[in-house]
Amino acid sequence: MSTHFFADTAVLLGRSMRHIFRSADTIITTAITPIALMLLFVYVFGGAIKTGTENYVNYLLPGIMLIAIASGIAYTAVRLFYDMQSGIFERFHSMPIARSSVLWAHVLTSLAANGLSLVIIVVVALLMGFRTSASPLAWLAIIGILALFTLALTWLAIIAGLTAKSVDGAGGFSYPLIFLPFISSAFVPTSTMPGPVRAFAENQPVTSIVNTIQDLFEQRPIGSDIWVAIAWCLGILVLAYFFAAAAYRRRIS
Repeated sequence: MSTHFFADTAVLLGRSMRHIFRSADTIITTAITPIALMLLFVYVFGGAIKTGTENYVNYLLPGIMLIAIASGIAYTAVRLFYDMQSGIFERFHSMPIARSSVLWAHVLTSLAANGLSLVIIVVVALLMGFRTSASPLAWLAIIGILALFTLALTWLAIIAGLTAKSVDGAGGFSYPLIFLPFISSAFVPTSTMPGPVRAFAENQPVTSIVNTIQDLFEQRPIGSDIWVAIAWCLGILVLAYFFAAAAYRRRIS
């Protein structure tokens, strides 16, 4: 790794973040759809959904946050795609900078932008009645899991941004990821689902992440879900990073 990696990444991160703040509608747009879903499920469907909890906002919030992250990383793929098409990458590579810093700047921008979207969503959830007894340590665990999930999905977005043939292809890969929370424990307990659907829901990554965050919010004992969630996130992260690095080498070779 170049000795200038951190300095180069910081400079490129500043460039990306300036683009984000100049078009703050990206963050707002990312937050609007999850917030609309939260309003819909709480105030329209909430009375008909039985989750065994008194506060449906508390039950719903973890899944809404994962949907927001899955939506947000689509913009990472699109930003990377535009950089590739505009020729800015070739300009960067003609400069004496660490080549990996170009991708890491996009990854860190994704972490920051998604973090801002999640803050907006949590504020709205508080206004809707969200309450938690989570300790500061539990909040740190929640933030860590969400950051790990964001990193894993962001590297998938990097692959899409590097390999897509069109801007629609760059962002469109996120649609299945946005849909995953709907077939999980995010909105209803998996025990209410028919056999094959329940089997899928209980063995896909979103359910273990949602269950873990729900337990942390309610200060319930943490079971094996947290280790399953971490294993899923780390597995996706390592594989996505490997394939993204390979795709990047092909593009710059």
